[in-house]
Amino acid sequence: MAAVNLCHPGLPGRCDYDHPMARRPSDVWRRQVEEEAAKRAQGSLSRKETYASVLWPESLVASTDAALAAFEDELHELMSPSDADVFRAVQRVVLALNKINEQHVRAGQLGYETGEREELCEYIDASLGESGIDVGALTARNGIGRWEITDTWRDW
Repeated sequence: MAAVNLCHPGLPGRCDYDHPMARRPSDVWRRQVEEEAAKRAQGSLSRKETYASVLWPESLVASTDAALAAFEDELHELMSPSDADVFRAVQRVVLALNKINEQHVRAGQLGYETGEREELCEYIDASLGESGIDVGALTARNGIGRWEITDTWRDW
């Protein structure tokens, strides 16, 4: 019997966190693509009116989802992390997202647009907070603003 992912129903694996992590933007994008496809199938939406599958092709959604899952797993494994430990986790997810974005842009797709960039940064911040990391204190100790936590590595 396959394990049920309690953090992200419908996806393989399981979540051992005390509570679900922040909602992955990729989950929202996937749902919007599915809803749009259903409306097209019903005939209530024309091809000209569709946008979700262009903004969020399955390859972008799946790759992003995998990067965010790895980030969640890494956060879960941190025990009393130092600031350096937290920044390394943020760096790894941001570099993974950079690579995903670059691959999609090179393939002639949109990559992460402004809305997606904001959602990803908010997700990283929320995931850190839900993992017990005081993001405000972390960034203050390191002389940066809360919303600058990804800036050192982020290309998207």
